[in-house]
Order: sequence, then C-alpha cells, then structure tokens
Amino acid sequence: MSESREDQSVSQPDEIRPKAHRVKVKVYVQPEAEGLPMPEYLTPGAAGADLRAAVKDPVTLLPGEWAMIPTGLRLEIPKGYEGQVRPRSGLAARHGVTCLNAPGTIDSDFRGEVHVILINHGTVPFVVRRGDRIAQLVIAPVIQAEFHQTETLSETQRGEGGFGHSGMG
Repeated sequence: MSESREDQSVSQPDEIRPKAHRVKVKVYVQPEAEGLPMPEYLTPGAAGADLRAAVKDPVTLLPGEWAMIPTGLRLEIPKGYEGQVRPRSGLAARHGVTCLNAPGTIDSDFRGEVHVILINHGTVPFVVRRGDRIAQLVIAPVIQAEFHQTETLSETQRGEGGFGHSGMG
C-alpha cells in the first residue's frame, strides 16, 4: 500500500536521520509542482533539503537580474520553528547565482507558496528550468525575544565598536 501525499514527510528514514532530530512539516503541492520531487536531503548529513523550480517555461536571468522563482509548495511549519531558504553553493560557485535575501525566512504562520528570489551575479545569462534544484530549505528552531526598553546597557570591552572595529584581515 502506498503512502498518501498527506502522509509523506520532508524527513528521511530513521536510519539516515534519527527521530530525535526530525520535525514533521506538512507540504501542500500545488498543481504547477505536480510530478516534481518533494524537498529532499541528498546525503545523510545534509542540513538542507533541495527546493526545485516549478516554472512552466524556462526563466532566463541576465547578469544582474533577479526573479522570484516559484516552488509550487506551501508548507505548514510547526510553531517554534522556521524555514530558512538558503543558496545552493554549486549554483554560486559555478554560475554566480544565489538567493538575493539569504537566508530567506518562512515563518510558521505563513501558508502561501514558497518562492526563491534568485539573482545572477555571474557574467553570462543563467536559465532556470522546471525541476532545477534552486535553493536549500533548512528547518530550524526559533527563540522569540522579550524586548524591554531601558535607559542604560551594561558595559563591555567592545563598547560601541561597530563595522571593522577589530581591524582588517
């Protein structure tokens, strides 16, 4: 008996990723992503699951151009977690293509389609085709801060030293 789409998860089998290190993420696959693989970890130690382009027609990014590339996926990330959309190092190293807002954050209460904002920092046009692996999705725990206004802050050795305060190189 095969699993229903609802029962499929982003995580890999227990022998690859121990149960204590997994969280269930529901994935709604929109019609334009039908037939594409679900997000998947390609190695046992991978932190990111590959996201794929759910474009109907190829999208060409000229040098310096960016575009929002649809994945055709909507996620239900559990409360207390976020999805981080990160670049794929191979695209950056080989083509100069990366995510414009890296990492992009998918909040646990967002239910819209996940898009990846790709930018071509390379010197030649880059074509995104249906099914191309365009980014990685990392699921990570979130801690929300309690912000309290104050009139003073504790002193530190660094103080107000900002950008470049520790010197070059």
